[in-house]
Amino acid sequence: MFHVKFQGAGAGLCINDEEDAGQKLNHATMHETASEIPTARIESIGRARAVYQIQPLNDRRWAKFVTTNAQASLFHSPEWLDALRQTYGYEPIAFTTAPPGDDLTNGIVFCRVDSWLTGRRLVSLPFSDYCQPLVQGQEDLEILIAAVERELQAGGWRYIEMRPLEPTDATSRSCHAAAIYRHHHLDLRPDLETLFRNFHKSSIQRKIRRAEREDLAYREGSSESLLGSFYELLVDTRQRHSVPPQPKKWFRTLMDAFGEALKIRIALKDRKPVAAMLTIRYKDTLVYKYGGSDVRFSNLGGMQLLYWKSIQEAKNADLQVFDLGRSDAHQSGLITFKRRWGATESTLTYCRCTASNRRPHIFDPGGASSSWKMRMAKRAFAHVPADFLSIVGTLLYKHVG
Repeated sequence: MFHVKFQGAGAGLCINDEEDAGQKLNHATMHETASEIPTARIESIGRARAVYQIQPLNDRRWAKFVTTNAQASLFHSPEWLDALRQTYGYEPIAFTTAPPGDDLTNGIVFCRVDSWLTGRRLVSLPFSDYCQPLVQGQEDLEILIAAVERELQAGGWRYIEMRPLEPTDATSRSCHAAAIYRHHHLDLRPDLETLFRNFHKSSIQRKIRRAEREDLAYREGSSESLLGSFYELLVDTRQRHSVPPQPKKWFRTLMDAFGEALKIRIALKDRKPVAAMLTIRYKDTLVYKYGGSDVRFSNLGGMQLLYWKSIQEAKNADLQVFDLGRSDAHQSGLITFKRRWGATESTLTYCRCTASNRRPHIFDPGGASSSWKMRMAKRAFAHVPADFLSIVGTLLYKHVG
């Protein structure tokens, strides 16, 4: 679980009042000149450290920082942040102790989600499987989280949510676990023969061979035609799960942002698309992010073929990891499927700092009070025609965040 630890004035960490720190800030002005004005001044181990807000898409240091930081993932990249901004209007911000002009040595990035339907929130990050705080140690983490909680009180946010890849060590009265997911990744360092041998014999190895016997065709790229085939299968799959699809604009924006690093992969039977996935290459990792299939052809092994093609390509490119993404904790079938590739499983615990008297919103996976609303919504989505369901997704997703 992600915790945040705040200690008293006599201990290792305390937050001074703005007057005591000599920083009387105007909140609106702070956002306009975020790279110039510290949001808080923290005393840590006998010395004062300022925490700054920066705008990653306008601050040239961010791209360099995430490119060289070993903990930084696809979801920290300027391309991903810009796609979130262009599609959903979320403005990214980051907290750091590096003053203007200095190289960045730490940072926690968020998006502002400002919705009349679900409230104002800071999320790190929306529609992202995880987003590890990029810190050098416990002191950095505590200082940045202290500034985040200060922003919660000053900014009028419903909550501030963080999605670390790995557990972090810290506690706060205002922070709690909001949602639990499973994450899987496959170590690509073994040779292809060893990797294949580690796959489950019946549900993976045999399905790959079945796809080859069925002479399934394979196409890859980032053309508008492939996007159309992918999106049709995605909509069909989301409808089976009674949830609307992401807007098509989101995928088109990702295609523009990542260029050749993004591939849409399609398996076809007699020229008919039967399975599709979208992957993005980032650093030494190939990330599986979205997929869909035609359930009528699931016995042909189309999705297994796409995974295997992705793994082969990643190995040939000397990548180290195939990231299979997150799964809801209750999706036992999907979790089992990912395990059968020989993937390593871990737990993702999203944590949330909540302002007092702030109730969960309707799309909140961690809010028990909204669960009945979600059940009603899913029943309605299950009976909505596919074309209209896509419109619903376009209208709603910017509020989900």
